[in-house]
Amino acid sequence: MKNDRRIPYGKQTILPEDIDAVVNVLKSDFLTQGPKLKIFEETVASYHGAKYAVAFANGTAALHGAYYAAGVVTGDEIITSPITFVASANAAIYCGGKPVFADIDLNTNCISIEEIEKKLTPSTKVITPVSLAGYPVDLKKIKKIADEAECYIIHDAAHAIGSKNNGTFGMEYADMAILSFHPVKHIATGEGGMVLTNNEELYRKLSLFRTHGITKSPELLEDNQGPWYYEMISLGFNYRMTDIQAALGISQFKRIDNNLRQRNQIAKIYNEELLTLDGMILPPNVGFEILEDASARSIHSYHLYTLRLESFYDRYKVYAYLHEHGIMAQIHYIPVHLQPYYRQHFGYQKGDYPNAEKYYNGEISLPMYHNMEFGDLEYIIDTIKRMTKNY
Repeated sequence: MKNDRRIPYGKQTILPEDIDAVVNVLKSDFLTQGPKLKIFEETVASYHGAKYAVAFANGTAALHGAYYAAGVVTGDEIITSPITFVASANAAIYCGGKPVFADIDLNTNCISIEEIEKKLTPSTKVITPVSLAGYPVDLKKIKKIADEAECYIIHDAAHAIGSKNNGTFGMEYADMAILSFHPVKHIATGEGGMVLTNNEELYRKLSLFRTHGITKSPELLEDNQGPWYYEMISLGFNYRMTDIQAALGISQFKRIDNNLRQRNQIAKIYNEELLTLDGMILPPNVGFEILEDASARSIHSYHLYTLRLESFYDRYKVYAYLHEHGIMAQIHYIPVHLQPYYRQHFGYQKGDYPNAEKYYNGEISLPMYHNMEFGDLEYIIDTIKRMTKNY
C-alpha cells in the first residue's frame, strides 16, 4: 500500500502575523537599510545577553565577517570541529586562514576540549566551537584555553539560538557568536545570519565589513564634505540583510521561548520511546534539563534530534526504510576533513579523526521542528519500532 506521508526533517512555521509583518514592510518606504534591521538586531542581542549585533545576509556571511573581524589572514590557523556544516571552516579560508580540526567528544558530539589543546600552535588565531544540534558547548572551559593561547573564540551557534549552559548563552566567554536564520532553524528569515559580540571594536569592524567598508560616521571620516558624504575606509562586502527579512525575524522571535519549549517536548517523547530500543544512542543530554520554561538553567535547543546507530544496523538501509515510509530523515554531517576539497588542499584523510568518523557512520537525524503534529511524531516512533523488529 502506497504511503502518502511526507514528514521533513525540519521546516519553517509561517503564521498570519509573520505575513502581515512582511506586507507592512513591502508597503513602507524601506525595503532595505530601514528601521526594522536595527530593531531585529537589538531584540536578538538583548535575548542572548550581548551588547551588539550585526545582521548579515546569511550565516556563512556572518562567519566570514567574524573571521575578518578577528583579523584572520594568510598563515593563521583556526581550530574547529570536523562535525559541522562546511561553512564553519570555509569562511576562514575566505580570509586566507587554515582550518585545523580537533576531534569530537562522543559524550557531547561537540569539539573535545582535550583535542583543542593538542591542536594549538603559535599560528592559532581562533577557536571555533560548534554547538552541534543545539547542545550548548562548554565555552567556559574553552575560554581558559583561548586566554592562555591569546586567541579569539567564535562560537558557531547556528544551531543554538536560545541554548544555555549553566544559565548563560556564553557571551561572557565568546568574543563573537554567530547565528543562522535559515528556514529549518528556530527563527526563519528566508536566509539570514547574525554576529553577536560585547566588543565595540569588533562591532565596528563587522558593521563596516557588511556594508562595503563604507561609513558616514563623522568620527571615522578623513574628510567631511557634507551630510551626503561617505568614505570607504576598508574593503568590505555587500552582506546586508533586508528590512523584509528583519521584519519576518522580529515577528518570529516573539515565539522563541515557545519554539524552544515545543522542541524540548518533542525530544522528551523521542527519548522516552526510543530509550528501550537496542543499539540506538540518544542525543547527549547529560546534566541538561528538558525545558519546561524559559528560565531553565541549561537548555538544549534541539535544532536537530541526532540518533547514533550501533554498528549492527545498516545505516543506509535504515535511512532508506524511513524514506520509503515518508520520514525524510537526514544525516548531519559528513566530516569536513573527508570532503574532496579538504583532502586535496590540506592533506586530510580517512582515519585522521576517529571519533568524528564513528559519529558520522552511525548518525541519523529524525524530524524535529516546533510545530510537528503529535500524530506525525507517533507515526515516526511506531515506524522505527517496527523496523527494529527486523534486527
